[in-house]
Amino acid sequence: MNFCSECGHAVALAIPEGDNRPRHVCTQCGTIHYQNPKMVIGSIPVWEEDGTPRVLLCRRAIEPRHGYWTLPAGFMENGETTSEAAVRETEEEAGANIEIGNLFSLLNVAHVHQVHMFYLARLLDLDFAPGEESLEVQLFAERDIPWDDLAFPTIRTTLELFFADRVKMREGVSRSYGVHSHDIRRPMIAPREPD
Repeated sequence: MNFCSECGHAVALAIPEGDNRPRHVCTQCGTIHYQNPKMVIGSIPVWEEDGTPRVLLCRRAIEPRHGYWTLPAGFMENGETTSEAAVRETEEEAGANIEIGNLFSLLNVAHVHQVHMFYLARLLDLDFAPGEESLEVQLFAERDIPWDDLAFPTIRTTLELFFADRVKMREGVSRSYGVHSHDIRRPMIAPREPD
């Protein structure tokens, strides 16, 4: 950030009185510009037939991770609830009609200043199609999910937790899905090979 959105003057990084971290502060009017994590909200749209759940995934038509598979999700908009955001993103990216369920996963992705939340959802019909941000959408049983081509660690984690909960329910260990909270840490980067 270079300029104040209130008066247009330059901002400088400073620790405001009573605060404990640097913020962008206007050098003219003193407005403090707080930058907070973005909320990424999505759903786990499920179609169940013959006792086999199939999850609807979207292949991304945009960067980052163009061509990789994801659950329908995106940034929450002002003026909507998290569940409304999940429904909207599912409609926009997958053209899918869902009945939203309970919150399933909350994933902190601190290194990119984001929090990802996914809701359980039941597909109401099989009338879905890719939106502008998707190349294609497809239902996958667990064994068919393109695990090596998933776009983000939050998607893999959410799907792994979803199917693990299914096993617990099938085995009678649990009667319902849990609510899962995890921190996604920055992946370790392999050391560069010497020249």
